[in-house]
Amino acid sequence: MRFEVTTLGTGAALPARGRFPTAQLLNMQERLFLVDCGEGTQERLRMAQVNMGRIERIFISHLHGDHYLGLMGLISSMHLQGRLKELHVHGPAGLREVIEVQLRVSQTYLRFPLHIHAVPHLSGALVHGDDQLRVTALALRHRIECTGFLFREAGHPRRLLKERVALIPHYARKAVKAGEDLLLPDGTVVPNAELTAAPPPARSYAYCSDTAFAPELVPLLQGVDLLYHEATFTQALAGRAKETMHSTAGQAATIAKQAGVGQLLLGHFSSRYKEVGPLVAEAVAIFPNSMAAQEGCTFPVGSPELHA
Repeated sequence: MRFEVTTLGTGAALPARGRFPTAQLLNMQERLFLVDCGEGTQERLRMAQVNMGRIERIFISHLHGDHYLGLMGLISSMHLQGRLKELHVHGPAGLREVIEVQLRVSQTYLRFPLHIHAVPHLSGALVHGDDQLRVTALALRHRIECTGFLFREAGHPRRLLKERVALIPHYARKAVKAGEDLLLPDGTVVPNAELTAAPPPARSYAYCSDTAFAPELVPLLQGVDLLYHEATFTQALAGRAKETMHSTAGQAATIAKQAGVGQLLLGHFSSRYKEVGPLVAEAVAIFPNSMAAQEGCTFPVGSPELHA
């Protein structure tokens, strides 16, 4: 079962040095979600050969241009391509006004229902939940209100043992997967432990876009499989990071280490860095399982072999 993140843009503020403004595509069991939508995101989606009509929900962290200026263009293209399926957009309270004024002045009447949901700037607040996925808010520290997102898979049912499947009538398999013992027609009870194996662990992905060093996030990020954390500067520019309320690569790695995450994915790199090697090296020295996000690259969340 697929759960992966494709980083469509990894740059900070400006499109430069082959890096584009922030946007990510989350594929969870063939359901598509967009996280942030910087300028040019729809072109990045086309280059990745993504059917934009399949995107169910869009999550916007904050209203700095490099995180949302591609949104209206994407919505417009979905409209022009004949989308009829509803679209849900989650973001700061001011996002509704931004979208509605553009639709009004352009006299655009969308073919599809557009639902805009205000995201509370409160860690742990529920942003979206269904039977497959739960999304909660992460209150970040930035110059304006900025909210990250924690995506957590719903629990999986227990797995039927191949060598015991023939023993289980079709009508009883759902109940057995849910953990019930099997009652055979002759009255024999077969314990669930003899029929099933433990399910694979639920996977989780945390997205921390623009933020200053925020140790209060550590308990919320504890044990997540993959953490994306901005790393705009190296430690040599820690003063600049503090001034602009961004993080250094070392600070991102410190959060990852303290939270005991599986992997750290760095991004939101300042255009002053021609190469991101120094940022990665700084993070690896603190948290060895650190890597750099790259344009168009896909990163699995958790262990794919456990969820095949």
